[in-house]
Amino acid sequence: MWLSPPNTDWLIGLRRLRVKMLRPAILQLVALLVLVVFFSASGDYIPPSKLDGFVYENHSFDFDSILIEAFYDPVCPDSRDSWPPLKQALHHYGSRVSLVVHLLPLPYHDNAFVASRALHIVNTLNASATFPFLEWLFKHQEKFYGAQTRNLTRVSIVEEIVKSAAKVLGSSYYNSIQNGFNDTKTDYLTRVSFKYAASRGVYGTPFFYVNGFLLPDTGAAVDYNTWRKVIDPLVGAKKSSKSEESLHFFL
Repeated sequence: MWLSPPNTDWLIGLRRLRVKMLRPAILQLVALLVLVVFFSASGDYIPPSKLDGFVYENHSFDFDSILIEAFYDPVCPDSRDSWPPLKQALHHYGSRVSLVVHLLPLPYHDNAFVASRALHIVNTLNASATFPFLEWLFKHQEKFYGAQTRNLTRVSIVEEIVKSAAKVLGSSYYNSIQNGFNDTKTDYLTRVSFKYAASRGVYGTPFFYVNGFLLPDTGAAVDYNTWRKVIDPLVGAKKSSKSEESLHFFL
């Protein structure tokens, strides 16, 4: 008498169910391991001893002012195009608006890391020259990315940037700027800038935050009229708030 083989469909279904139930747990474990590796490797850089960023015109931070945070890549054309209207807005509002520039050297922009590192070097040597040098880099971007640099070595690019920075700071700074590229501290500061931008969810340039909130439609140049539309209501709100405080004081 032949016995029919047992029906194993339910066993197969049970195994598939177990795999389906375990899959999310496995993915979570993998994600946890990735985070552990990331933060272990980043332990030397996060958190830094000093807040990242360059303060425009060396203004001291004031909670009563409107804070704009700009994330720039010094060899990004959109960053370059966004700077003149932002600068115009800053001069219009004066002390009512503060600006901090953070650097995000994008990996798909040639020599972005070297240029960003040069800005950190300049800022360390003479903070008042940081923005003039940033403007110089914006003006001469074509020298540091694209087809013009395809056959150039990193050493020659660094040498050209050192010469350029010395033009802005003064020839007496030449050796100090050159030595800055041999100082691991400047490499550290540039990596901190990249990691800080990533921690804020920034993935392109330019990105703008106003009082800690992301400005919509970032990743492209913002014109002067748009800045006025963003900032005017905030300035008006501050005036109203101060008027109310004065009224309550006299009452």
